[in-house]
Amino acid sequence: MILVTTGTNAPAFDRLIRQVDELQVAEPLVVQHGPSALRPQGATCLEYVSFDEFVQLVKDARVVITHGGVGSILVTLMNGKRPVVMPRLARYGEHVDDHQVELSRRLAQIGVVELVEDRRDLERALRTNGANSGSAADTTTSLVFDLRQYLRSVLNGR
Repeated sequence: MILVTTGTNAPAFDRLIRQVDELQVAEPLVVQHGPSALRPQGATCLEYVSFDEFVQLVKDARVVITHGGVGSILVTLMNGKRPVVMPRLARYGEHVDDHQVELSRRLAQIGVVELVEDRRDLERALRTNGANSGSAADTTTSLVFDLRQYLRSVLNGR
């Protein structure tokens, strides 16, 4: 099963949902779409789910495709999966700024997430099953260190 999640605290993420709808997948697709009015064909579409339901969906998924929200990324990692991440972009009104891009690119640099910035990247990530290659647990120590460094630099820069 492929799980797509757009999070809970932002405007609709139609760009991601539209790209998912254009994919041809031969396995079940579950889409947590939030405020979006788009519904990918053949998908099980859920507006929102509880935290416990979200964790279970992540556990059941072969691949998790998510926005660049730290909560969704961390839940996916904590459940042994390497998420495919498409960050929301301010220029499309998907978020107030591009902090998801910064975080997603840094996490991709250290190998914790599979960064997707366009449809070709998404197709490749699903085709190669890059979302689950390697163990997410191997990067936990590095992730914690990098997140601390990142937060310190942001806080000291203000």
